[in-house]
Amino acid sequence: MVTELRVYFEGDDRLRPGFRQFLSEIAEAARSKRCYFDLIATEGTPAQDFQAALKSHPDAWNVLLLDGEDPQEFQLRRKSLEGCDPDSIFWMVQIMESWFLADVDALKSLFGGSLSKGNPKVEEIPKEDVLERLKKAANGEYHKVKHGIKLLELIDPARVRKAARNCDRMFRLILARLS
Repeated sequence: MVTELRVYFEGDDRLRPGFRQFLSEIAEAARSKRCYFDLIATEGTPAQDFQAALKSHPDAWNVLLLDGEDPQEFQLRRKSLEGCDPDSIFWMVQIMESWFLADVDALKSLFGGSLSKGNPKVEEIPKEDVLERLKKAANGEYHKVKHGIKLLELIDPARVRKAARNCDRMFRLILARLS
C-alpha cells in the first residue's frame, strides 16, 4: 500500500497551486487512503531530481511528470531514466500547455474572446502551434507561470484526459495504485 506519493513536475514552483487543483482527484484519493501527497517543482533538472528522490525517499512512490518538448531532448531524457519504473514516469508529450487546449471553455473564461476547438488530440499539436494559439487567446501575451497557474486551476481534468492519452494514463495508473 502506498503511504506517500511525491509528484515531481517540471517547471516553476509557482505552478504548484495550479497542479494541486488539476490533480485534486489524485490528492483526494491519496488523502482518503491516509497517504501523504506532495507536489515538488523540479525547476530545470527533472530527471536528476527524480533520481535523487528515488534514493532520498525510497519508501515513497515517486512520480515524475515531464514535458517531451523536442525529439532529441526526449530521447536523452528517456535514456537517462532507463531502469526507472515506467509506471512512475508520465510524459505530457510536448508541453504542459497542450492540456489547456483540451478545455476551450477554460481558455475563454480566462481570456475571453472566441477560440476554435482545433485538433481534439492535443498531444499531437506541435509546441509552436500550442504556444501560438495561447498567445492569440491571451491577446498577444501568454505567460507560462502567470497564466499557467490559473489555467491549471480552471481546466477540467476529465476533458484533458479525454484529449490527452498520456494524461489519462497518469490518472488511471495513480488512482488504481491508490485504491
